[in-house]
Amino acid sequence: MIATWGLVLVTVVLGLTGASPVPTSKPATTRRGCHIGRFKSLSPRELDAFKKAKDALEKRLRLKKWRCSSYIFPSTWDLRDLQVWERPVALKAELAMTLKVLGTVANSALGAILDQPLHTLHHIHSKLWACVPVNPTAGPRPWGRLHRRLHRLQEATKKESRRCLQASVMFNIFRLLTRDLKCVASGDQCA
Repeated sequence: MIATWGLVLVTVVLGLTGASPVPTSKPATTRRGCHIGRFKSLSPRELDAFKKAKDALEKRLRLKKWRCSSYIFPSTWDLRDLQVWERPVALKAELAMTLKVLGTVANSALGAILDQPLHTLHHIHSKLWACVPVNPTAGPRPWGRLHRRLHRLQEATKKESRRCLQASVMFNIFRLLTRDLKCVASGDQCA
């Protein structure tokens, strides 16, 4: 009887060791070295630099008329609605758009005010590269909410005016820095 149970136990253990690993919510194609956790909160100095840039750009935009045909970053967007592996992909797209739009403003009179915020955003963007799938076609495909979000950002850069993009990016900047970045940095604990 003891020999039979020993044989059953050995068979079960060998069967479990040969089984495939438990799937995770993160695709296997993610690069190593994703250390975005240190961006759960930015320093008061960095946030102050963003506030000064936002105020300066808002003042500049108030002097000129601009209209947006749609909300580029709707208030209903929440990274918590996405799967954990999708969150860095969405944040990377938001950051890329923000950098592109603010990069065009940096060549203006606001260039000195935007230096520090752009430096911080470039640093975050470079660290975020390690958190997204290397080859999106090898891992899960972006469908559903992520697909709609990425498509909306892509279409906005084609359809909206430069001033509308600038205003949208600046109105979204603190949500990106305090809520979206914190959520991605928190990983599975973002609830």
